[in-house]
Amino acid sequence: MSAESTPSRQGKRRRGLRAAAWTAVGVVALGGAGAGYLYVKLNGNIESLDIDRILGADRPEKADNGSENILVLGSDTRSGDNGKLGGGADGGSARSDTAMIVHVHEGRKKASVVSLPRDTVVDRPECTGADGVTHPAASGVMFNSAYATGGAACAVKTVESLTGLRLDHYLEVDFTGFQKLVDELGGVEVTTGKDIDDPDSHLRLEAGTHRLDGAQALGLVRTRHGVGDGSDLGRIQLQQAFVKALVRQVEEVGVLTHPKKLYDLADTATKAVTTDSDLGSVNSLMAFANGLRDITPANMHMITLPVRYDPADGNRVLVRETEAGQVWDALRKDDPIPGSVTRNTAKGGAKDVVDTA
Repeated sequence: MSAESTPSRQGKRRRGLRAAAWTAVGVVALGGAGAGYLYVKLNGNIESLDIDRILGADRPEKADNGSENILVLGSDTRSGDNGKLGGGADGGSARSDTAMIVHVHEGRKKASVVSLPRDTVVDRPECTGADGVTHPAASGVMFNSAYATGGAACAVKTVESLTGLRLDHYLEVDFTGFQKLVDELGGVEVTTGKDIDDPDSHLRLEAGTHRLDGAQALGLVRTRHGVGDGSDLGRIQLQQAFVKALVRQVEEVGVLTHPKKLYDLADTATKAVTTDSDLGSVNSLMAFANGLRDITPANMHMITLPVRYDPADGNRVLVRETEAGQVWDALRKDDPIPGSVTRNTAKGGAKDVVDTA
């Protein structure tokens, strides 16, 4: 483990995929409706981190317009059981393999989601990890290195510095929890417009409609080399499409009439999700989740941070500052994100691989 790696107790917090976090919240909301007598057990499943205490007062002001911003984090760790699912070796530290800002608009009927490419070159501010170690600022580093440096708190501070937005909450889900959630939901149906064959993510799908089990779903949201231009931007497009399919499945599963399924889903979700301390109880998580239940896939506007490929390194992307500024300004005002911001951004070439209709 490197000198700047966070303690092993944070390893569990660093596993996951952003798609699963949204679903975990929805499942907890369903679970709480019929499993209140199991509160103590479910409450004990949840891990949380006091982000507010770690970051202190040097943060953007909270919005006073009824909206909320949630940072959903995942990581590329291969430690523990996730090593069997991650498709790679455990390098001793984790980076935020995937990340998105979920902006819940006033009224809780709509959400705007901005995916943050892991390979984006950013200036990371000075930050303190959960272990109390302060790490100096760094310029021109990849976004996902912030998490490896100081854990979730450093990632939150980096995003707030990049966007000027106050993040009200953060969520994470691990690989194994993601797989179990999809399996307990009975799989998730997607339609692929092209064949997918990616040995790195252990996924092979012919074009057509499929009900993916947990292992296949994990392969899909981790697929990179088998679609589009092979970049992380293409993988993000697959993840965004899968998030919509996943939310749709939660809506349709009908667990409220099946108490055992309801409890199994709630149990898995609370074990899989790690939150900030404000959401670190079943009651808090349920209240928050209930506020998201009216947001349908059709009311989720999903984009990728406007970027361009780095001419000095094709494996890196640079923020398109003007367009990104328009995104952050819209979210700050709780306005819709202008469609023009992504007109000239790097895309990834995988938009139509999975149908989102």
